[in-house]
Amino acid sequence: MTVTPSASRAAGILARPVTLNGLTVPNRIVMAPMTRQFSPGGIPGEDVVSYYARRAAAGVGLIVTEGTYVGHESAGQSSRVPRFHGEEQLAGWAGVVEAVHAAGGTIMPQLWHIGMVRRQGQPPFADAPAVGPSGLRLDGAEGTGRAMTQQDLDDVIGAFAAAAAEAERIGFDGVELHGAHGYLLDQFLWAGTNRRADAYGGDPVARTKFAAEIVAAVRKAVSPHFPVVFRYSQWKQEAYDARLARTPQELESILTPLAAAGVDVFHASTRRYWLPEFEGSDLNLAGWTKKLTGRQVITVGSVGLDGDFLRGFQGEGAPVKEIDNLLDRLERDEFDLVAVGRALLQDPEWAAKVLTDRFDEVKPYDAAALKTLS
Repeated sequence: MTVTPSASRAAGILARPVTLNGLTVPNRIVMAPMTRQFSPGGIPGEDVVSYYARRAAAGVGLIVTEGTYVGHESAGQSSRVPRFHGEEQLAGWAGVVEAVHAAGGTIMPQLWHIGMVRRQGQPPFADAPAVGPSGLRLDGAEGTGRAMTQQDLDDVIGAFAAAAAEAERIGFDGVELHGAHGYLLDQFLWAGTNRRADAYGGDPVARTKFAAEIVAAVRKAVSPHFPVVFRYSQWKQEAYDARLARTPQELESILTPLAAAGVDVFHASTRRYWLPEFEGSDLNLAGWTKKLTGRQVITVGSVGLDGDFLRGFQGEGAPVKEIDNLLDRLERDEFDLVAVGRALLQDPEWAAKVLTDRFDEVKPYDAAALKTLS
């Protein structure tokens, strides 16, 4: 068998363990959160258990689950997306944790509230309104939602904190807060959807207040050694060119309050990890995040595939792409961990193949098989 340069390097660079607060992850490979809607009633069943355990057994160091709705009625809009509240739902997640640990992996749930993305009348709570900072959708339309009151804010903060406490109770190794891609926390961070005139709106620091309060509440609800990860992005689902920050200074003003509130690790979501974030530097968004905050960082964005992931969910496949550029950046500590999405969705053995010099066996992404992958 011919070993590619990427594979031989990967075995050394990606296999290094890393400690995130009180958690030691056996290698640098993270499974990125990917919504699949395979949990009827919001309950992860045995197929979900197998899905995650299979990838842990094949060498993924840290699994971040698909987004899970926190205990607030406006948090989601699907009865098949898993929830992170309720006796049956949490029992299902406990089974996932047990299986992943038995396979040698570590795992965190991604805690999620979709905010103004919600469409009126959708399950799991059809009467719940869409809520957000100003009642605006990502395209600026007022839609059918409403601006959040202080009671709404307090309720959502409490829901995130309660979910984090439950995650630790049932054995998860940390939590990730979904503050990216135009969902609720991101709607507060972005000037395009946050038009509030109170303490939660205005300049970048004020727009960070709600997310920082959630982080602080989560930090207080869990043990000091329990890792708290915050995922954020510049781009939004309906606004790919959107920017929270147009300069490193603006980005620093947003990230600093979050770090101070208790974020241990930032998960900087980009569509293509190899693109520089700001002019005058080759650093990507994760690299800038680490430079500005000193916190550990996960990078993500079309790792191992040549093709944008959004197009993948529109039915387009993607061939395998070398990872030498990724390894160069990881070797010089631009970031600390690497999240892999579609490549792991397609090929559960991706981590094992990369870590054992079998990169030439990695499968290309087949979007047509998306609904049947396990």
